[in-house]
Amino acid sequence: MLYNNLPKELEEKMLADLKSGSLPEYGFDSANALRRNASHDKPTTLRTAFIRDAEKILHCPYYNRYADKTQVFSFYKNDDITRRALHVQLVSRIARTIGRALNLELDLIEAIALGHDIGHTPFGHAGESFLDSLLYAESGRHFSHNIHSVRVLDEIFPLNLTLQTLNGIASHDGEMELDEYRPKEISGFEEFDSLIKLCNEDKANVRRLIPCTLEGCVVRISDIIAYLGKDRQDAERAKLQSGDAYTDGTIGKSNSEIINNLTVNIVTHSYNKPYIKMDKAHFDALKQAKNDNYALIYKTESVEAALKGIIAPMMSDIFYKMLDDLKKGDKTSPVYRHHIAFVDRPYYAEKRREPYLNSPHETIVADYIASMTDDYLIDLHAHLFPNSSLTIEYKGYFDD
Repeated sequence: MLYNNLPKELEEKMLADLKSGSLPEYGFDSANALRRNASHDKPTTLRTAFIRDAEKILHCPYYNRYADKTQVFSFYKNDDITRRALHVQLVSRIARTIGRALNLELDLIEAIALGHDIGHTPFGHAGESFLDSLLYAESGRHFSHNIHSVRVLDEIFPLNLTLQTLNGIASHDGEMELDEYRPKEISGFEEFDSLIKLCNEDKANVRRLIPCTLEGCVVRISDIIAYLGKDRQDAERAKLQSGDAYTDGTIGKSNSEIINNLTVNIVTHSYNKPYIKMDKAHFDALKQAKNDNYALIYKTESVEAALKGIIAPMMSDIFYKMLDDLKKGDKTSPVYRHHIAFVDRPYYAEKRREPYLNSPHETIVADYIASMTDDYLIDLHAHLFPNSSLTIEYKGYFDD
């Protein structure tokens, strides 16, 4: 096993800085936090700007739904396999460990981490790809889970979050690793809204987003650190892969090695710097680890076949049925009873910048599907199409 430690001289400097009160000052000053409605949610001594954001996200009606959304493995009845609820907590924990060492704003880190996947579809990245195809075919607009997370927290539920939290959520893309992350200043909500619009028009723009704070940069790299080794643990528990299959590189190959060694390297190369960085050896090892995961886990036939063969057509059936119901104004439809009635309650409606029902029909349907848990989507399909041949066979605790 390979576990690195901070260089002794750096550890001594960090302790000396802590004692003398001369810690790095690159963290975001919460006094500069921006909200759309500045007259509400003013910070207090007890509830600072970003504590308010973290609490708003935790109490968002969709936060509970993390618990039944796929992280990677969908068709397992096994509570030891990670769901998205655990993933966001792992991201938060790793990011706060790094952030504490660098003297960053920990409540901002927590808010970004807890909210970064709240707009994710059921059935993971495959579900996101299916919904993107459906929405684009009908509207010419794209669906990206990080951009939709902003829609959930800023429009569907107008929570008046800070620009810094929303920007960190929008730019958290954990599929694009960099060896160095430098924040890019943003002027305000007008610029932010323009960037979000561009992302809906062209998915390539999503990967061009850059966090405006070091805290957002930390969450972005922590998202990768959190899933690299954990997905390997889950693959082993699902009996799809053994730990011996992966490249044994600079960062190790187990979950604990990967988390420890990348955290140590990032802190070592980022302490008292205006950027987040890792050295070339660790960056190359991170890229290799991601490549291994794609080849041995994410893109394997056993993971993809059921999703493409069953979930994609299920989602298509639901999408077009709900779209038709909206066009007909069928108020008995689940899209009205389970979704619109849920999100358009007066408490939220009176705070929105635009009435929810002004949204295009296909956007409302995409909102509804993205909000679903795995089980809800499957149950809704069975409810709407009782004679369908599309069924799921789960692997249980006692199946070989």
